[in-house]
Amino acid sequence: MRVEERRVFWLALNYLVTDGFLSVGKALRYFDSPEKLFQPDKDWLNSISLSESTRQKILSGELLERAAQELEKLGEKEYTLLTFEDSGYPQILREIVEPPLVLYCHGQPEVLSWATVAVVGSRRPTAYGRMMAEKLADELAASGLVVISGLARGIDTLAHRGALRSGRTVAVLGSGLDKIYPKENRMLAEKITEKGAVVSEFPLDSEPLGYHFPLRNRVISGLSLACLVVEASQKSGALITARLALDQGREVLAVPGPVTSDLSQGTNYLIKHGAKLVESAEDVVSELPSPWKEAALSWLARRLQSVPELEDREKRVFEALPENSVIHIDELSDKIQIAVAELLTILLSLEMKELVVQEAGKFFRRRV
Repeated sequence: MRVEERRVFWLALNYLVTDGFLSVGKALRYFDSPEKLFQPDKDWLNSISLSESTRQKILSGELLERAAQELEKLGEKEYTLLTFEDSGYPQILREIVEPPLVLYCHGQPEVLSWATVAVVGSRRPTAYGRMMAEKLADELAASGLVVISGLARGIDTLAHRGALRSGRTVAVLGSGLDKIYPKENRMLAEKITEKGAVVSEFPLDSEPLGYHFPLRNRVISGLSLACLVVEASQKSGALITARLALDQGREVLAVPGPVTSDLSQGTNYLIKHGAKLVESAEDVVSELPSPWKEAALSWLARRLQSVPELEDREKRVFEALPENSVIHIDELSDKIQIAVAELLTILLSLEMKELVVQEAGKFFRRRV
């Protein structure tokens, strides 16, 4: 059977799963060869555990027609399709329970098989959570790891942005590639594809339906060596990803937060029940299996050694910046007695040397 026909088969089989007619397990067990969809035997279909609507769907030929049209669209848009049998399909994902049958990919599909760490959390983070998500993602990407998240508002978005400063990131969607959600992250998604990838198991025009997101979460954790939760309430979807990561045998890590904050209850709960407490990228890297741990630690060491020399004014300002929080320009000006106008010039110089990050509202923090 030609390669294109096999790809049509996998797309058609995936429709059965994403449309809710079959589980992945049944799809792989019953349809172990393309001929069973291309030339379905009615007696055989009646002999296996399928609903009448599923049988009719298969016998009608509609699935194959839809799949052929989808494959044509993929070619026009220059997206990549990875099927479960392709050599480029990530091996780490193939090993989970209920792996996606296909991955639609926009960008660089090879990064899906690199060493990856998930960074997830609240959609409405505090200033502390925003700072930690971006800082840790930046440092993890600088260590040669791929940061993976879900392109959602909040921690996901910050993780992608932080990672793009120093390396690569992957976004896993709960919708199709042609329905980027949320809409305000379309430009971010395009940026991600330049060095990383945006992926989905859902057909191109799939809307961001509620039940898609727990399915999306298993792909995020399934692609990762470890899952880091930055900020999350006790009912956060990020905790679902953490539980899936545990079920898949992945390391689970969490950033601690104030006991008085609702958005720290989830992360503090994870730490209390065995998750590794994370204060820096080194804490994450040290939990990775070999050889990824050694390689990432080496990358981090080289980055620290390559910090550029600073002029006296730059050094004074840099040392005044807090290591694990943000500071407003006015507070920094009062602290070191440098006028705001002059301080902004120095901070711009430090930003250009990739030592300082400016947050919204004229808040600043160290990058390293």
